[in-house]
Amino acid sequence: MLSSLLKHTLCLATGALALSAALPAAAQFSLGAEYEALGYSKEATHNPVARLQQQLDSGEITLEYRQDHGYFAALIAALGIDLSSQVLVFSPTSLQYRLIGNKTPRALYFSDDTYIGLVQNSTIIEVTTHDEILGTVFYIFNNVKDQPHHLVRENERCLVCHDSGGLGVGGVPQLMVRSGLFDQRGFLLQDFSGVDNTSDTTPIAERWGGWYVTGQHGAQPHLGNIILNDATQLTQVAALRQGNLDTLENAGFFTTSHYPRATSDIVALLVLEHQVTVENQITYVKFKAPRVLERTGHGDAVNASSWAELPVSAQKVLTRMLDKLADALLFVAAAPFEDRISGAADYAAWFQQQGPRDAQGRGLRDFALDTRLFRYPLSYLVLSRDFDSLPPYAKDYVYQQIAARLAHDTTLSATAEERQAALEILSVLKEDFAPYAALASARAQ
Repeated sequence: MLSSLLKHTLCLATGALALSAALPAAAQFSLGAEYEALGYSKEATHNPVARLQQQLDSGEITLEYRQDHGYFAALIAALGIDLSSQVLVFSPTSLQYRLIGNKTPRALYFSDDTYIGLVQNSTIIEVTTHDEILGTVFYIFNNVKDQPHHLVRENERCLVCHDSGGLGVGGVPQLMVRSGLFDQRGFLLQDFSGVDNTSDTTPIAERWGGWYVTGQHGAQPHLGNIILNDATQLTQVAALRQGNLDTLENAGFFTTSHYPRATSDIVALLVLEHQVTVENQITYVKFKAPRVLERTGHGDAVNASSWAELPVSAQKVLTRMLDKLADALLFVAAAPFEDRISGAADYAAWFQQQGPRDAQGRGLRDFALDTRLFRYPLSYLVLSRDFDSLPPYAKDYVYQQIAARLAHDTTLSATAEERQAALEILSVLKEDFAPYAALASARAQ
């Protein structure tokens, strides 16, 4: 696998090519076997963006153009995304890397399944969403007044960097949230992500290099808001840290009036990292599990309706990838917070209002923000359409793991009462999970 630094450098190079009228043949992305088997190039119809496009085509929804950011405000509202989710990244990546820097950061906004990228002085808006059949898919919206409102699929150019194999070898489409220290020119001087994304397991001290960060985090340091002059300053990082900022306005980084908000919320960043980790693993399972079964001679098991229907030998080849998903959903090995964290009140309120609750008012979106992100040791993403669209045998196995570990696993970073509460909440909110919880609880007695 490419090193993070090499991949970053090559993504910038291919990004330059992608902005030209046509890509040389050597730079074209070639879809791998998993993409072809899943029909990734066909029309994506099972996602929020496709549903919005149908409403735009029928005239059910129209988008209002505004002088500040064109159709952007109307677009994110139509997709159910709140402005309070804004986070700002100044590492010069994406198709529009030439327009991104520490003075012109890219603004990202997101819901549970859709991500919007807004770049200054650009005529396009980048949109990424999760399709229940195809996994992560990419779109471009032409943000020009009076132009047709078409959200157009953008596969090859985005997959040059957003493919897990890297540079067109055909792996799995993935979202990327990384951390590194950059100089004023946008050159990566030190990478903190390695071959992986930043995730729940990454210590706070190693997160958010290349990002602006607002919010309170006490005495624990992070890498946000740091822009170096050159590599000689790598030894002076501790002295250059700027944290516990409630706003970026008048902080001297960039002109905040060019953005809808003067914040890059720390809690939104924490949610983003967790969400991307889980969604990438769900996409991995969707792409890889059926192909692994076929390649290992278990093609007949692809349509199995439960884990028990799979031959033992087939179960063995799938266990590792499904355990990784269960671990992510249960926050296994999540790095503990060393101090209390707080962000903008409106983002926390909006996020927590999005999900369902049980009769006692409990929900999987409830924040803790003291020693960990959420109050209960189970991700809200287990309630998502993306999770429900897993192959039945995969969902069955993950449900078994969630139930058993919440009932028995004292190594999870939660009390017995919190683990039991998570079991009860999910049993109420998802009727198909209730039998798993009942069985696990009975075994615990």
